[in-house]
Amino acid sequence: MDDLDLERVRRAFPALADGRARFDSPGGSLTPTVVAEAVADTLVAGLSNRGPVNPSERRADEVVTAARAAVADLVGGDPRGVVFGRSMTELTWSLARTLAAGWGPGDEVVVTRLDHDADVRPWVTLAERVGATVRWLGFDRVTGELDDVTDVLGERTRLVAVTGASNLIGTRPDVAAVAAAAHAVGALVHLDAVHLVPHAAVDLTALGVDLLACSPYKFFGPHHGALVASPDLLERLRPDKLLPSTDAVPERFELGTLPYELLAGTTAAVDFVAALVPSGAAEPPARRERVLTSMAAVERHEAALLARLLDGLGSMGHVRTHGRAARRTPTVLLEVEGRAGREVHEHLGSLGINAPASNFYAIEASRWLGLGDAGAVRVGLAAYSSEDDVDRLLAGLDSLG
Repeated sequence: MDDLDLERVRRAFPALADGRARFDSPGGSLTPTVVAEAVADTLVAGLSNRGPVNPSERRADEVVTAARAAVADLVGGDPRGVVFGRSMTELTWSLARTLAAGWGPGDEVVVTRLDHDADVRPWVTLAERVGATVRWLGFDRVTGELDDVTDVLGERTRLVAVTGASNLIGTRPDVAAVAAAAHAVGALVHLDAVHLVPHAAVDLTALGVDLLACSPYKFFGPHHGALVASPDLLERLRPDKLLPSTDAVPERFELGTLPYELLAGTTAAVDFVAALVPSGAAEPPARRERVLTSMAAVERHEAALLARLLDGLGSMGHVRTHGRAARRTPTVLLEVEGRAGREVHEHLGSLGINAPASNFYAIEASRWLGLGDAGAVRVGLAAYSSEDDVDRLLAGLDSLG
């Protein structure tokens, strides 16, 4: 069984040299040197609008093609169905406007209270704008498990928006079951995989979803977003676009010139993920296979650290955690008795520990849990997290008792 060489992994991240224990990766991971170098090298190499004639044109085109292939390898998609945008939020708003053009009174859209607001508000806003009905799916406030989606599905359901993993409490719903139920009534399924992709091997086909959104800066890459779907589905959608811009898929969904340097960084990030567990073979397996091997190792590493963390928290009578789903990412939302989240955040920060407090844009989930808009302290583990990091956090929280 291949496992992570944690010391090797940590050496790749210059930011770890400051000695801080970082539990803020759900808001954005650290960036390895190879990704930063790819961005810088692309910026200075000479770029222009994509084309087949000049070296700068060809370089830009090659960067885009490589990035589509990399993201497809990461999530098990088709490179011809990979769309890039400013952020996952921007892409979801654009997609919602496009899909809502075909909705009207009597149609229904399902959103969950477990999701980040980027996979809630666009659908709610556009549904209300065209007179469609919004159906809300809750979750168990104790376990964090998503309710049964069949309770809110009907023959007029047009779309189900669901998270692959809650960015607030880590719950990983049974996405394949949700997708199967949605498809049974003829609905599309949009998956917010932003918080899932950094922690698990993702297979678009196995999940059965129609549209998947993710953010490279959550898996060691630059700040932008990606949407992945089948090319056939994208061909059926008609987004607003400029007259002279291409109508080809997936380019018809990309507004303006792409950030080539960030796409180069994204390719480097996926290559980094694929190499987290070196293959050691003279002829390495295909990148998709290496991604699956590496992510399996990441899951084992993070699961062991999560168990250590939860065991330590369980012995502290002054600390309360939220959610205990059967399948979850290594993400823990916690409160310290008698202490505001901001106070805990600042105390831990003074000890060299990054663990912020907020609703983290999962505002519906925070309210559903009775935490209001303030939320609580979120602790997120990553591939570069260590046992020492966990022990320092536990000691810091214990000192507040």
